[in-house]
Amino acid sequence: MTLVSGWGRFPVVDSELLRPRSFEAVGEAVVTGSVARGNGRAYGDAAIGAARTIAMTGFDRVRTFDPVTGRIRLEAGVLLSDLIDTFGPRGFLPFVVPGTRFISVGGAIAADVHGKNHHCEGGFGRYVDSILLRTGQGETIEASREQNSDAFFATVGGMGLTGVILEATMRLRPVETGWIRERVISASDLDAAMRALDAGDSATYSVAWIDCAARGSELGRSLIYLGEHARADELADGAGAFPAGKNPGLAVPIDLPSMTLNRYSIRAFNELYYRMGARRAGGSHVVSLYPYFFPLDSIADWNRIYGRRGFLQHQCVIPELGARAVLGEILDRVARRGDASFLAVLKKLGQGDGILSFPLPGYTLALDFPVKGDILNFLDEIDRLVVAAGGRLYLAKDARQSRVTFEAGYPALRRFNAIRKSLDPAGTIRSKLSQRLFDEV
Repeated sequence: MTLVSGWGRFPVVDSELLRPRSFEAVGEAVVTGSVARGNGRAYGDAAIGAARTIAMTGFDRVRTFDPVTGRIRLEAGVLLSDLIDTFGPRGFLPFVVPGTRFISVGGAIAADVHGKNHHCEGGFGRYVDSILLRTGQGETIEASREQNSDAFFATVGGMGLTGVILEATMRLRPVETGWIRERVISASDLDAAMRALDAGDSATYSVAWIDCAARGSELGRSLIYLGEHARADELADGAGAFPAGKNPGLAVPIDLPSMTLNRYSIRAFNELYYRMGARRAGGSHVVSLYPYFFPLDSIADWNRIYGRRGFLQHQCVIPELGARAVLGEILDRVARRGDASFLAVLKKLGQGDGILSFPLPGYTLALDFPVKGDILNFLDEIDRLVVAAGGRLYLAKDARQSRVTFEAGYPALRRFNAIRKSLDPAGTIRSKLSQRLFDEV
């Protein structure tokens, strides 16, 4: 047995960790209590098998690529970083990327990850044409919108519970460059931030960093980053069409002491970050795609900042109607608590595509908290605000929500469970997350 955790390093549990080297070996590894795992960037317990975890990063080959249409067939263990570094210089990028490029294609499909463009272009699954799936009952099927469509839409956003994704066919976006034309807007409070995001609906990319330590009249003050893919004629003289990809230049070498993140250090960092960002507001800048989409990827093992006990990310989505009041209440409680993340993010979302896809039309707020004190009770209180507003939590970031919260937020759960049972009648595919939220007890 091996101690396994998600990126948040909570919980840490025992699981038999297997690294098969062939699809046949994957099939042999699928026994009761197993689930697939990509690059381990799900924050909680979604990619940890109830008994056995099947690591898929060894399956990292591209099968076919059409340089005219950007259509690609690839194995599920290919990382988005490999796609970007290989095909970006050829003029193609993934349509959707989350906040890290170090996730696998299989994981991106299973979580139906969203990016800064969900409000106008949808999630990762929208650009997947078909999936090769090894089900819990031993079949290998091709699923698409036309063929085995129930399996397809249950797998997109289904957190790996319909089977092991082996391969996928998807579409890449044609681009002229690997640069982003960015515009920064400074918002003095939450109302101004939400107005700026609403006004930015026509932008391809939009996201707000929120100062979650600010209170009173400055509650929710933010920096909003709008972005478009830069054309070749917008680049400075001498700039290459595609920036060089960089491995993380810094690393967190040890687990920092729990006292490192406190109300004083977070408040000081946020004050500095806000002032520096506000100086850049108003103009348009061309920046590399790497810092724009993946700001934390420049720091290796940044999850160690939160200490050896790990951290929890709470990411919710609140429907548009009434979102201002609920978001304001959450941010006020967080600010009064004083130990929230220095990286709090607010975005707008559209409708998700998978049966259990997280997004719905509204606003999503993501906050990180170190695991200490009464944090679990505090997050239960926040959950109740989310449920009362008709919202839900993101399964790919979750490590602790209750079944009551989960079932209230996902009204299509009954349909998903029926499809899951048809693909896996013996209940072979089980993760720590499914034990906590899905499986019969």
